[in-house]
Amino acid sequence: MDANVKEAMPFFRVADMKASLNFYVDGLGFEIDKRWDDRGVLRWCSLKLGGATILLQQFRAKGQDAWVPDGRVGEGVSIFFRCEDAIAIWRAATAAGLEPSQPEVGNGSWVTGLDDPDGYRLEFESPTDAPEDSVFEED
Repeated sequence: MDANVKEAMPFFRVADMKASLNFYVDGLGFEIDKRWDDRGVLRWCSLKLGGATILLQQFRAKGQDAWVPDGRVGEGVSIFFRCEDAIAIWRAATAAGLEPSQPEVGNGSWVTGLDDPDGYRLEFESPTDAPEDSVFEED
């Protein structure tokens, strides 16, 4: 049965699509792969970064299928992205004005992370031979 599953795509409900796209597209370099515009408003999209896909949807505040979050909807949710070079992600995110954590080694990987506007935690990790608990510092 397990060979039938091909991919997992996290689906994030977002409070503000514009803020989310600013974070994911402008900040982290994701590209919009597919989109659904409802009455001229982008409500849903599929975003890709390398081989990773995430889905975002902002629901209507009123009417059918309405949903308004009580708080930060992503709090307590973490998604790990396995990368070739997590430090490159950290550099690019920092250059885009985001504030990812300083890369550290944990479980044989460089790890850097940050929260999106809704509180979803994104962690980027890449294998390394550096000692556990090492902290990356630019030369």
